[in-house]
Amino acid sequence: MIGLQVVHRRYVPYAHAHYAGNLVDGAYALGLFGDVATEVCIRADGDEGLFAGYADVRFLAPVRAGDVVEATAVLTRAGNRSRTLDLRLTVVCRGRPDVRPSAAEVLDPPLLAVTAVGTVVIP
Repeated sequence: MIGLQVVHRRYVPYAHAHYAGNLVDGAYALGLFGDVATEVCIRADGDEGLFAGYADVRFLAPVRAGDVVEATAVLTRAGNRSRTLDLRLTVVCRGRPDVRPSAAEVLDPPLLAVTAVGTVVIP
């Protein structure tokens, strides 16, 4: 069970932009972390589990509408009912409206945008 990894990819729609420069708020990343954590719980325990809290959340780079992001959860500790997850959100593709309205590019390497440690519990 330790080392179990779940990855989700998602396009960030323009409807989620809240700030100048088409920036997306940090809560967007936390919502994606909840989704990957749920799948970890299902795979590890056969239950959706409940998110108990976040520790050491770091916003390292902007997430923008038009990005393709990858949310990753890795199970690092398993107690009797609690699980600890390392969480990462990376930007793997980014829109390039400076080139033309629909232009985009693959980021190589991906841009690390958000990290956190999460605790989930299994009822």
